[in-house]
Amino acid sequence: MNLALLALGGVLVAGMLMRLPIGFAMIASGVAYLTVKQQDLGLVAEQIGNGLYNSYVLLAVPMFVLAANLMNAGTVSERLFDFCRILVGRMRGGLAQVDILVSVIFSGMSGSAIADAAGPGLVTIKQMLRKPEYSRGFAGAVVVASATLGPIIPPSIPMVIYGLVSGASVGALFLGGVLPGLLMALSMMVVVHIIAVRRNMPREAPVPWSEWPTVIFRGALPLSMPVVLLGGIYSGAFTPTEAAAVAALHALILSTLVYRALSLRRLAGVVLESARSSAVITLILAGSFMLNYAFTAEGVPQAMAQWVDAMDLGRVPFLLLVNLMFLVLGCFLDVSVLLLVFVPMLLPAVNALGIDLVHFGVLVVLNMMIGMVHPPFGMLLFVTKALTGIPIGEMMKEGWPFIVMLLMLLLALTLFPQLVLWLPQTMGYGVK
Repeated sequence: MNLALLALGGVLVAGMLMRLPIGFAMIASGVAYLTVKQQDLGLVAEQIGNGLYNSYVLLAVPMFVLAANLMNAGTVSERLFDFCRILVGRMRGGLAQVDILVSVIFSGMSGSAIADAAGPGLVTIKQMLRKPEYSRGFAGAVVVASATLGPIIPPSIPMVIYGLVSGASVGALFLGGVLPGLLMALSMMVVVHIIAVRRNMPREAPVPWSEWPTVIFRGALPLSMPVVLLGGIYSGAFTPTEAAAVAALHALILSTLVYRALSLRRLAGVVLESARSSAVITLILAGSFMLNYAFTAEGVPQAMAQWVDAMDLGRVPFLLLVNLMFLVLGCFLDVSVLLLVFVPMLLPAVNALGIDLVHFGVLVVLNMMIGMVHPPFGMLLFVTKALTGIPIGEMMKEGWPFIVMLLMLLLALTLFPQLVLWLPQTMGYGVK
């Protein structure tokens, strides 16, 4: 490793240790690299400007963020909760089962794990904590685990960014996440059922037949969102990027004109918060463009590919090694850093081994979701603790069965690529 890369890595690590915003730390490390290389510092602005200007797909990110925030602020979570209570509330541990089903539906609207935890998750935690049979840790663990469905079931913000980094079809990535997402949800429901039977958790009181039409009508319009989005994308009516704008418009109409749940003041607050969240993501993206320039200039991706070739790894051993690497790095690094810095370094090796980019992308995103549910980083744990006050230790004590389940599913998807690729291939996307 040469002096320039050492300077880059040193500044990046120092910035994170000082708790600088990760985007600023990444840009500063890029400046340090250029300084040591005695190159024009104007390259920083050039790389960032070109990267952002040429990335049409990035327009989807702020639109999906806005759609999720509008849905959370516009009583959609409560309506979905009541609807799902009809379907699965009579099962053992009914409220926990309701949370998982709501997460499946909400995932088809938001594409964000944090939005899922902060919206539907908060509603179901409040309901569970009203019953003594549900411990605080269990309630929090279920919400944290089910929130990981957000970026797996389409649409998905991390998959949009992965598509930007890798050049993979975003539409194929969305399709590739459908079956794994449904398998995740089914596995979580099985885990909840086993725990609920052992602890004799209650079934929810049945919803009177006379209330069914009202509850179904209240939930029908939010349920139309995934149909509109996915139907529009796969019929060719609009691109995944345009679908994000449709999602935001759909959420805006529901929250303001149909449900009248948002005043102009609250709407302005939602837009401002969405702008802030989008700015954070954009800043990290800007930093990643500079880092990727440095790594490419130094031949790091090619060196990685040569190292893999020298080890004579096959597809499965390589993917298992990547899984292990991401699971370890996920303990310490943010999802965006893993996606934007480490994935580009691995892509030459992925292509050399003939691994399908859609399969690899779904595995990468699932790895990152597992990283969000275990400490010390565990962003979903911290978000849930901040919203509910449930100690992280209690959630972790109750959450290990869900982590084991996610790891088993990750292994299955690694060994059997068709679990990811079957639906994209059936729909005619050009995956290998």
